[in-house]
Amino acid sequence: MKKTSLLLLLIVCILWQCKTNTSKELKTVTLEKQSNEGVVAANGMVVTAHPIATQIGLDVLKKGGNAFDAAVAVKYALSVVLPKAGNLGGGGYMVYRTADGKKGALDFRETAPAGASRDMFIDTKTDSVMKQKALLGHLAACTPGTVDGMDKIYKKFCTLRFDTLIQPAIDVAKNGYAVSEYDAWTFNRAQQDFRAVNDSTMLFIKNKPWMQGDSLIQKNLANTLERIRDFGRDGFYKGETAQLLLDEMNSGGGIISKEDLENYSSVWRDPIEGVYRDSFNIISMPPSSSGGIIIVQLLKGSNAYDIKKMGHNTPETIHVMTELQRRAYADRAEHMGDLDFYDVPIEMLLDKEYIASRNASIDMKKATPSAEIKAGKVDKIESLETTHFSIVDKEGNAVSITTTLVGYFGCKVLVDNAGFFLNNEMNNFSLKPGFPNIFGLIGGEANAIAPGKRMLSSMSPTIVEKNGDLFMVLGTPGGSTIINVNYQNIINVIDHGMTMQEAVDAKKHHSQWLPDTIVMEEGALDSLTITRLKELGHTSFREVEQLGRTEAILVRPDGSYEGAADNTRTGDAVAEGY
Repeated sequence: MKKTSLLLLLIVCILWQCKTNTSKELKTVTLEKQSNEGVVAANGMVVTAHPIATQIGLDVLKKGGNAFDAAVAVKYALSVVLPKAGNLGGGGYMVYRTADGKKGALDFRETAPAGASRDMFIDTKTDSVMKQKALLGHLAACTPGTVDGMDKIYKKFCTLRFDTLIQPAIDVAKNGYAVSEYDAWTFNRAQQDFRAVNDSTMLFIKNKPWMQGDSLIQKNLANTLERIRDFGRDGFYKGETAQLLLDEMNSGGGIISKEDLENYSSVWRDPIEGVYRDSFNIISMPPSSSGGIIIVQLLKGSNAYDIKKMGHNTPETIHVMTELQRRAYADRAEHMGDLDFYDVPIEMLLDKEYIASRNASIDMKKATPSAEIKAGKVDKIESLETTHFSIVDKEGNAVSITTTLVGYFGCKVLVDNAGFFLNNEMNNFSLKPGFPNIFGLIGGEANAIAPGKRMLSSMSPTIVEKNGDLFMVLGTPGGSTIINVNYQNIINVIDHGMTMQEAVDAKKHHSQWLPDTIVMEEGALDSLTITRLKELGHTSFREVEQLGRTEAILVRPDGSYEGAADNTRTGDAVAEGY
């Protein structure tokens, strides 16, 4: 009798273990997708700016790879299918949260070459800024960080073979893909700049316009990716690819050196964290990004207001947000820079009492002119041509990555015989104190050029926890608007009760201290709202076609994932799950 009982107990234990293992492999969730939601899936989600990259990332998850495996595969895929922003010649940031709740950040932002100097873009005869040299051509390029960043992610977190992760990108580069209408528009838009800094035989230069459906085959890029596949980090920073990059520098007056490439190293950092509405913990990027600090400042400031009751995009809500943004962006210039070069007072900037004191002067009946807000000087951040992707796997590991070349196609230089564009990150430094950039932002000392230094950024890959559990993964391109787009997406979900797709699709607005202007997407504010804001003292408004291109994931109450790709604005973003 005892033997029979023990046998039955053993069978029950085996069956329970099988059930437990199966649940880890595949969530059995009944999905009831609402019409206003994005893509809904039970086990994993990938959201990127391009359908090919999204599919490659999803395939990795289905093969048993984790979110980090998928991230590496997606990043290399984007270097092929998104030449204007997905890159080998740029850099970026990752914020992550593992399934067991461990959090961290990786700074693989580009660095100024050893040959860079503080006043290298100042004409000594006229004391004027040679801003074009920091935007277009070889001198604008800083040492790339993307490949080293992917190498560090792979070695710390990945589970699949590296060649498995990079081979899909190689195949697309070799075999080609059909360019979209948007791709063709970006290629055609850049023709004049391409011709200015490249040989006329450069791959993207054509005598007739690019058209939707044209095939883009990138054999040189495929060869570069194969060298990375075979030799890892050394396949880019040393050997043939490094020499091709150095030859390109020598041909056009660039200053990236052999030592710059060999010595480059991305940096693991502690993320910025802060609590919103008691239940939500914000996890975002620390300096050299300004994004995490400002997002937390904005949300802590918003704690003092009933945003839900005020309503979405009402005069009251926009007034409060603009006042908070003015103060946070003013702080940005005075106190923020590369942590390895500048002592950023993070604890002070995130202190509850400090934030309250900064916002105490906010008057709900009257706008505060930016000229009356004491602050340092603000520098330029990257242009709209950045890209973001968000990934969550079946175990709950979450990855949020934003990368950039700064301008679309960076400095427009395609490394000859290597197939990738170089960044124009020099323009993200303060070229001269007091000099306004194309956004009207003013350059500051904390972000002055120095050899080996990382330029200040607004890229803000972000993860949100709710009551200690994973809740949201998000990020966006958009230059100085990145921070405010992320801020509004978080508030749209938490305060306004939107689905992730509704939050992403919702019209956005932006203010950044200087210039003293409210920037708004077309259709964001009606005439009555603008009239009321003018009565409050907001005098300058500017309408633009788009702010940001968010790629985000929300954990639904049943534990499934909602992936929201920004298809309402320019691009080919796609969310896919399983």
